[in-house]
Amino acid sequence: MIVTDELARRACAERGLPPPPDVLPIHGLTIPEPDVANLGSIIAAALTHSPAARALLTDLEHEQDIPEAAVRDYYDRNRDRFLTPEALRRGVDPYDEPAPTDIHPYRHVRHGIERELRRAAAHRAFFNWLDVARADVEYAEGYEHPGDPTHQDHEHHH
Repeated sequence: MIVTDELARRACAERGLPPPPDVLPIHGLTIPEPDVANLGSIIAAALTHSPAARALLTDLEHEQDIPEAAVRDYYDRNRDRFLTPEALRRGVDPYDEPAPTDIHPYRHVRHGIERELRRAAAHRAFFNWLDVARADVEYAEGYEHPGDPTHQDHEHHH
């Protein structure tokens, strides 16, 4: 987490982002709990405790371009997510030609879909950035992460 924070501070400086405030560590998550499983515990912890990592993620999110076709495709492939409450109560099968009134109209959910896809793209961009940024990091002996496959004893446990 310390390495991720330092790398994020450097990336923020390179991008001309204002320096993040030096604050005491936050107790509790500052990211939505469902995201923890998608992000992984190390990145979730880094985002919780590093204002620089959060600023970088936000900047990466603003850079993501989500084509209209991708938004529409997501809507068409995930009809179950857009059933109306009434349709859910009746047990409507979203894949068995539901009535048009059983599915929220595209124009009502489009913005939310785009936001979700942009956020997912930003997470992928953050993962890619972190992989590249830490490629040349050398840890002092004994401070390697136990799950780091570049470490000769990466299967040991703490």
